[in-house]
Amino acid sequence: MIRIIAILMLSATAALASHPDPESQDAAKPRPPKTTLAVGATLDQQGRLWVAKVEDQRLLVSWSDDGGENFSSPVMVTSEPENIPADGENRPKIAVARDGAILLTWIQSLPQKYAGNVRFARSIDSGRTFSPPITLNDDGRVTSHRFDTLAINGTGGAVVAWLDARDRDAAKEKGEAFSGVSIYTARSGDNGASFGANRRFQQHTCECCRIATAWTGEGPIVFWRNIFDTNTRDFAIAYLDKGWVRRATRDEWKIDACPHNGGSIAVDGRGQLHLAWFTNGTVRQGLFYRRMEGNWQSEPLAIGNAAAQANHAWVAADGRTVLLTWREFDGTAYSAQMMYSNDSGESWSEPQRLMESAGATDYPVPLIDRDKVLVVWNTATEGLRVLRFDRLTGR
Repeated sequence: MIRIIAILMLSATAALASHPDPESQDAAKPRPPKTTLAVGATLDQQGRLWVAKVEDQRLLVSWSDDGGENFSSPVMVTSEPENIPADGENRPKIAVARDGAILLTWIQSLPQKYAGNVRFARSIDSGRTFSPPITLNDDGRVTSHRFDTLAINGTGGAVVAWLDARDRDAAKEKGEAFSGVSIYTARSGDNGASFGANRRFQQHTCECCRIATAWTGEGPIVFWRNIFDTNTRDFAIAYLDKGWVRRATRDEWKIDACPHNGGSIAVDGRGQLHLAWFTNGTVRQGLFYRRMEGNWQSEPLAIGNAAAQANHAWVAADGRTVLLTWREFDGTAYSAQMMYSNDSGESWSEPQRLMESAGATDYPVPLIDRDKVLVVWNTATEGLRVLRFDRLTGR
């Protein structure tokens, strides 16, 4: 059984029209105005829902202990206005450690074209106050530091990874060619009280596709759209602490541009990896899912209705439960779609159309933790919606 709760946390914006994803538009056409609908969401150890959103150039955090029916008064993280992108592939990130520390990352856009900083703040008093924001990228360049991702192990370990143009800029200054950008990381062992120096993890990655991280029994793992050969933009995966890079998809998407379409990764109770991604390659086209364990991987499973622009999938896992959500557009309205597995991805339910909206929307975000299963979907017309489920499966 599904309970649907619509919470009007964000006021509807007049004059916002429904638009397909920008990547499906003719690049010469004017883009619709950007919204700040993309939210960060997570569940803590007690099953409390935490949401980070951008409003009037401020980053705000609030929580709900009844599955999204009621929320606390928002607490301001950024006391000074910041231009924080929160649309499409950009959103604030939030995570809660086992001791209750709340960690946040986001991007601060700078006036220079494509330039930005990776920002961080935390709370150690259950979200009542937050530390002054700091900038994690330490190169001092005014350049592109964007599309951040945050993963924690719950006991003090935290890693922030992002796409970084410092190597490309340095190569251009020397008159050298450089494809794409690089992935840089910052690590903390004390829940963000301090971070080590930036570390370059990978060069020649796609420059505008969000990257995804998760924390496994072997440490943090990264899933990103890489540049193979000459502009073949398929996905790669690697453990940060091992240093090897493995090609995760062989779709042969050859394109001299960034698709603006990153992937998603989750780890289940037995350590199996679950991946979701979009491709328009010569081998396959559309939205896909696969699972990986050791050197074994399943065949890609097609997701959603390609004719309805099924796109921007998100995967979450807990125990043997795996949840996939994505967004579709039928020409009139966006819809939040879902399918789930109760056996670690071996078999799947039929897709379910959860909710629709005729205005601009975020991508639906799935959350699973013990007996709580939620889908968070922010919309311009109806506000923030939290879809609360009875547990889909036993652990």
